[in-house]
Amino acid sequence: MISNDDGYAAPGIRFLTETLRQLGDIVLVAPDAGRSGMSTAITVRTPLFLKLIEEEPGLKIYKSNGTPVDCVKLALNQLTNGRKPDVVISGINHGTNSSVAIHYSGTLGAVIEACINGIPAVGFSLDDHTMEADFEPSRPYILKITENVLHHGLPLGCCLNVNIPGTPELKGIRLCRQARGRWVEEFDKRSHPNGGTYYWLTGNFHNDEPDALDTDMYAMREGFVSVVPSQVDMTAFNLIDQMKDWDL
Repeated sequence: MISNDDGYAAPGIRFLTETLRQLGDIVLVAPDAGRSGMSTAITVRTPLFLKLIEEEPGLKIYKSNGTPVDCVKLALNQLTNGRKPDVVISGINHGTNSSVAIHYSGTLGAVIEACINGIPAVGFSLDDHTMEADFEPSRPYILKITENVLHHGLPLGCCLNVNIPGTPELKGIRLCRQARGRWVEEFDKRSHPNGGTYYWLTGNFHNDEPDALDTDMYAMREGFVSVVPSQVDMTAFNLIDQMKDWDL
């Protein structure tokens, strides 16, 4: 199963689909338009629609008015006839989802939803926001990572966040941890012509450890595809022991 947050017609998901056709039958379920920044949001007050767009042997493409998580939920509930996909792949996102972006990303929201349902899942992102991005250098790495996940599986509750530098000469793959960083946000305050004030979110990402060699952002800076094993369980186990001394 394939999904994304840039929409079913985005070049990234089309390239991903074409790349993975050789590995098996594909059901693609993705938003009807861009849903970036949706994280794990679900739709609860608007009816959801699901429309078959294309069908040929080994491939079905659907679009939905829902979020990336809605798309995965709909697919698992309505399209698979009780069968779980061997793997769920999300992407290729136009823009990086390294560091804390995993918490905001609709691309990774689809991955996390699959993970919650016990399905091995991988999110692929390319560090290029343009619709004309060159995905071709990433092809062998997408195949290698997906084939390994199909062969080895992933532990329950675990998934992979894969980020690819926007460079034509990739040096290989590095297993990494998520870099510590944050968005330094600003809001551009403007006056609406019909009265009132509105705001546009702006800002920049700040890497808190730019020289840490074991992070995803450092690997990408050096021209490597970063692979960060991630998990749904956000329990801070080390803090449990510390809190035993609290007066609770």
